[in-house]
Amino acid sequence: MTFLFPLFAVLIWSVNAIVSKVSANAIDPAAISFYRWLLALLALTPFVLPGVWRNRQQIKAQWWRLLILGLLGMVLYQSLAYYAAHSVTALFMGILNALIPLLTVLLSLVILRLAPTLGILVGGVVSFAGLVWLVSQGNLQQLLSHGLGRGELMMLAASTSYALYGVLTKRWSLPLPNWQSLYVQILFGVLLLTPGFLLAPSVQLNRENIPLVLFAGIPASIIAPFLWIQGVQRLGASTASIFMNLVPVFTAIIAVLFLHEQLHSYHWIGGGLTLAGVIVAQRLKIPLSTGKKVTPAA
Repeated sequence: MTFLFPLFAVLIWSVNAIVSKVSANAIDPAAISFYRWLLALLALTPFVLPGVWRNRQQIKAQWWRLLILGLLGMVLYQSLAYYAAHSVTALFMGILNALIPLLTVLLSLVILRLAPTLGILVGGVVSFAGLVWLVSQGNLQQLLSHGLGRGELMMLAASTSYALYGVLTKRWSLPLPNWQSLYVQILFGVLLLTPGFLLAPSVQLNRENIPLVLFAGIPASIIAPFLWIQGVQRLGASTASIFMNLVPVFTAIIAVLFLHEQLHSYHWIGGGLTLAGVIVAQRLKIPLSTGKKVTPAA
């Protein structure tokens, strides 16, 4: 039953894509971003702060890395998604989130100096073709004439930001327990989000948007990461990562059932190609060269 840990984590993150879409008409993006991480910070404080205080010297030495991770994972990734939700569908958001594993691999080639594989090459080409078909809605001439929309660019930037977050987390291997590292990242995230919150035209909480903030702040920000960490520890990172491929599937089902979004042929073709490319990149490990993998410096 250990597979239930990553499965439920992925399900929560899929529901969070729907929450992001619904929030577009219920609360300012700067407000929900701030409230979400403030709530997560407050919820974690009684359990994590004592350990953070004990390790304050290590945290002081790593503060700039934790700041960058907070910027990428807590500020840019979800904030861009909240803004993008004003102009793209939850279906599109789910498919773009499925690109994160592939983007992580591509960034690892440069930052971690990993040797490229045939899967990365083929999977990257297939996923790129699927992405082009998706954003053009099956009309390549339209994409060439009008280019990418603002929402599409924001979601691409959001996915790239989270992929970079994952790569840097592995690259730096911070000498802190997972939850203490996450707590300090959230703290920096809240600080970085404060100016936007103060400048937002409306930050009012009401009966319509409070449930959205609660879901984003507790299940999506605390429970899902906990389940995911448990899944990785029990199944291994490579096995657990396969479950991320279910994000666009779950998101599509929920979006169709509850948001009444329409599945079109370009969703099936573009999303299918994108997901297929990610799977190929993950599973096809044949190296493109005979050179040994170069490991990063400490």
